[in-house]
Amino acid sequence: MQPTPPATDALPDAQSSLVLLVDDEPSVRRVGARALEAAGLRILTAQDGLEAVEIYRERQSEIALVILDMTMPKLGGVETFQALSAINPDVRVILSSGYESGYAAQSFGSRGPVGYVQKPYRLVALIDAVKRSLLPIE
Repeated sequence: MQPTPPATDALPDAQSSLVLLVDDEPSVRRVGARALEAAGLRILTAQDGLEAVEIYRERQSEIALVILDMTMPKLGGVETFQALSAINPDVRVILSSGYESGYAAQSFGSRGPVGYVQKPYRLVALIDAVKRSLLPIE
């Protein structure tokens, strides 16, 4: 994973930013979506990688960021990331996992997620990771 610059206080383009939150645990989707909505973002959710790919294929021009669980049934995080990247090589993904960030990042190779958030979520860390990932790439 590439280092990201420090986050600013406000979410950049929050009103226009649509985030796809992908997690197989309903409580994680619910809590994450509420926190991000409270931060001013618009949220879509998917319960697995297959659903995420379908949603992204239909709405990729609107989706600014994907928060992707590493371990899911049907289609895991690595496979989902590869499918999203096949649709849009510039897709921005934050990896969400109970694994340590170094271990998780190894699974993605050189072109991986733009950010990482440890599960269980600390809501401040989730929002900070989103802020950092929505900043323009230089």
